[in-house]
Amino acid sequence: MEKRVQELFPHAESRKPRKDGILPAQEIHELVNNGKIRSRAEISGDQIQPASIDLRLGDRAYRLRASFLPGESLIDPKIRELALEQIDLREPAILKPDHVYIARAMEYLALPPDVAGKANPKSTTGRLDIFTRLLTEVQPAFETVPQGYAGDLYIEIFPRTFPVIVRAGTKLSQLRFFRGVPERGDENLRRLADRKELVYENGGSPCDPRIEGGLRMSIDLGVGAPKETVVAYKAKKTDEPIDLSRHGGYDADEFWQTYRAEDVARGLVLDPREFYLLVSKERVAVPPEYAAEMESYDPSIGEFTVHYAGFFDPGFGYGVKGEIKGTNAVLEVRAHEVPVLLEDGREIGRLVYHKMAERPEKVYGLAIGSSYQQQGLALSKQFRKPAPAQPAAESMARTQDG
Repeated sequence: MEKRVQELFPHAESRKPRKDGILPAQEIHELVNNGKIRSRAEISGDQIQPASIDLRLGDRAYRLRASFLPGESLIDPKIRELALEQIDLREPAILKPDHVYIARAMEYLALPPDVAGKANPKSTTGRLDIFTRLLTEVQPAFETVPQGYAGDLYIEIFPRTFPVIVRAGTKLSQLRFFRGVPERGDENLRRLADRKELVYENGGSPCDPRIEGGLRMSIDLGVGAPKETVVAYKAKKTDEPIDLSRHGGYDADEFWQTYRAEDVARGLVLDPREFYLLVSKERVAVPPEYAAEMESYDPSIGEFTVHYAGFFDPGFGYGVKGEIKGTNAVLEVRAHEVPVLLEDGREIGRLVYHKMAERPEKVYGLAIGSSYQQQGLALSKQFRKPAPAQPAAESMARTQDG
């Protein structure tokens, strides 16, 4: 049959079947070029990451009386029903904590029937304690885009700690696309760990991964490290807004309380009304053929939420050829109903790996402008970098090395 087709159409090229998995940058570019991802403004190259596309806020946002659960109704009637204020994002606008906002994204979709999507806040969004969720028309779940979806995308925004300044074009959320059911699961992850190094100690030596419902990760509170080692940040309450377009524009001390190893020698108590940034003890690596996601809540770990900006791109802590020996994960942590004591080495999250449909043409790293490739305990890029805040074990190693 194939020979007959080639005889009838000698110039036709046979097309390889598309593989299941997370779509890489080159396929996202193809979706843009084919009109499957559309926009009210030109899509720039830096929006497309190794395994996702950044979504931009449109020209208007609305402050709502309350959030609402997605369902079988259209979004615009819900906005009209709940809107308290319309906000023109063609000029910088302040979004205040504890208020619910919603904005239509500049991007909208007309996906192929075999392609679906999943969204997450961007890393910077999570590190500023801005809770975002993606909504699509007449769909019953947040953060998901069904196969073949055609329509607008909406972003719900709930700043929890800081007032923030946004404008049309601000990127708060990112969207991954996938075909079929991306490969995942502990057995697949163990086979990957047999072939590739996934976890390193802070000194750079590989170590055995703990795999149970994903790659288990623990918290670093600086036991055995120099007492001045920075191990955590706690957000301060303030009326001073943070302009998300200002990189390196703010003094961290005005917005964050710093915890050093000597402050948490007996553990760190999380107050349910507060927001913390912590760092993993492990340095993790995501090979370019995979993407990863931090599970945001695991009842087996405790009554708190970890890392609600959960996407880890191909090449995170790995590089192009495995030249980077892992990167610490910065964890956005918030307790739920009761104070929680965290102690050094406590398991606090799990990283789930998904197979890419194919290796992306670009991977996470400095070469494409990634902000957090070789981070320690790093604040968002809006803050001037304080004195180096290395993870505890690395600080100890450097002290011993002189």
